[in-house]
Amino acid sequence: MNTLVTLKHVMVLTGEPSGDFHAGRLVEEIRKKNGRIYFSGIGGPILKQQGVDLFYDIEKLSAMGITEVFLQFRYIKKAFDLFREKLRHHLPDLIILVDYPGFNLRAAKYVKDHYNIKILYYITPKVWAWKKNRLFKIKKYVDYAALIFPFEEKLFKKTGISSNYVGNPLLDEYPENFPKSLFGSKTVSYKANDPIIIGLLPGSRSAEIKNLLNIMIQSACLIHQRQKQVRFLVSKASSVRRVWIEEGIKKSGNPQLFEIVEGHVGEIFKQSNMIIAASGTVTLEAALYHIPTILIYKMSIASFWVAKLLVKVKYAGLANLIVNEEIMPELLQYKASPDKICKKAIYMINHQNYYQTRLELVRKKLGKKGAAKNTACIAIHLLREFHPI
Repeated sequence: MNTLVTLKHVMVLTGEPSGDFHAGRLVEEIRKKNGRIYFSGIGGPILKQQGVDLFYDIEKLSAMGITEVFLQFRYIKKAFDLFREKLRHHLPDLIILVDYPGFNLRAAKYVKDHYNIKILYYITPKVWAWKKNRLFKIKKYVDYAALIFPFEEKLFKKTGISSNYVGNPLLDEYPENFPKSLFGSKTVSYKANDPIIIGLLPGSRSAEIKNLLNIMIQSACLIHQRQKQVRFLVSKASSVRRVWIEEGIKKSGNPQLFEIVEGHVGEIFKQSNMIIAASGTVTLEAALYHIPTILIYKMSIASFWVAKLLVKVKYAGLANLIVNEEIMPELLQYKASPDKICKKAIYMINHQNYYQTRLELVRKKLGKKGAAKNTACIAIHLLREFHPI
């Protein structure tokens, strides 16, 4: 422990697989600038690989929707109790919040009520969509906000929050110029015997798998009835048990149509002509890969109606919001039926050039790269400004 006292201590808090991934990249960039930093926090396998001393794993924290979060309250409470205990025993010099706003804003309030610790928020709450009052909480409890969408900057500056658009982290994960062979025949009309590969991305949360996997598999079987040469790659996130997907495929009656792909979703992007995906960050990744995508989502009825009342954006998909156009068809709640998904998929297979071209607008709108590197500079600056209690 004496060794740790000589190091700067940065605590990183995230609660979902995507946040864990981007937090890992950020930790890596901070270490390049200062190797004498001890990292602790809440995270998953990526942060663990980066040598972060995790005091709680995110596996039980990944939830979405009012009722889903309620069911996992006991896990969230345990994580927060451990967070408070860690603060008492080893006070950090800087706390970095990554996404997961319900937990992280509460954590920020607790820190500012009890300690004098700098707080950096990377991948801030989507206040432009709902819960705009969170802007005032961010202003009160967060020292600096690193923004990942260009349209956020005006809103944050107007509220008086120290902030900057650092670029979108996904721009660094996907190449700007694809090899011509990557798409090749995918950019022309399909012939009768051309193979068609469709990626199915049911999500990374247990609730998403429960609500979406069977719908996707049923849709796939209907598509196969119309296009016999099609096959499907099913993404298995690290937070999802393989048996859940295997059981769903077995029930389809056509298990030979499906292949489970583990690891980074980019492996599916490289092989797929089209994607059917749960609404979320992964759809923005698909846009940057220029792959035509159908965005679907279904949640509990209670969560859906609460969302209808609170969410104030025109589209659910990030790519659609960035471009302000439905370049990715959205089939949400009751519209997310196998029949509707099948019809839309067949249409897009026959009009792939159009959808692929429209997706090129997303990267142009996002602009600069280097989000993790730019945020690391902000973190180092805040560490230098640190004043002990």
